[in-house]
Amino acid sequence: MVIQRLAIISDIHGNLTALEAVLADIDARGIGTILNLGDIIGKGPRGSECVRVSRERCAVTVRGNWEDFLPVEDPSELGASAQWWNGELTPGDRKWLRELPLVHDLVLSGRRIRLFHASAESVHVRVHFRHTEEEFAGMFAATELTGAGPEPSVVGYGDIHDAYVETNSGRTLFNVGSVGNALDEPTACYVILEGVLDGASADPFGLQFVRVPYDIEAEIAVAAELGMPELDAYAIELRTAIYRGRHAQLGLTGSTA
Repeated sequence: MVIQRLAIISDIHGNLTALEAVLADIDARGIGTILNLGDIIGKGPRGSECVRVSRERCAVTVRGNWEDFLPVEDPSELGASAQWWNGELTPGDRKWLRELPLVHDLVLSGRRIRLFHASAESVHVRVHFRHTEEEFAGMFAATELTGAGPEPSVVGYGDIHDAYVETNSGRTLFNVGSVGNALDEPTACYVILEGVLDGASADPFGLQFVRVPYDIEAEIAVAAELGMPELDAYAIELRTAIYRGRHAQLGLTGSTA
């Protein structure tokens, strides 16, 4: 019996500083397989470089909502900020991002594991930590996005930038958190899955969250130097892990956060 360890990352959002810190931690643990749940680009300053690194290091990458709308060939249909993030990508980046799959399935220690970005319904349909029983059940459903096949017993996703795990009636749902734009605590987060690839349910299985500190101020400085839009909101989110939609209500600004 050989125990495999897989690193599951998500929501890098152009934050190369955080990505490099997470990859260094993964390498230090001797983990060779990395699966990426999308949103490599947008919000942060170095989407193209994060795409390059992801293509080199990740065995599988699935499409996130940012990959679904941002890498268009005609950026005039995008807002001003999105045009900046689109323009930072190369034509090769855009083509690769548009062609990413929506879902990845595997079997680990007898558990059918399904990985996607946001939900079984769509990359644009969000399921939060506080969800209904119907939303929980829907994450395991066969849909147009997931395709037909046996129902998974474990589902992992990204999108909400808020790591958690929940087990109910023999089914486990987990969110891997965010590498580059965490909204639960200001550190990069990823998940390690352990088990026997294509093994049986009698084999051991593990799920571990890993928090990795990184140089937030260095990342903000890069964004400022490159003239990235929405810099204040980005800086506050990285420093506080508070979603930008709440900044005005809480009186947070780039200079006071």
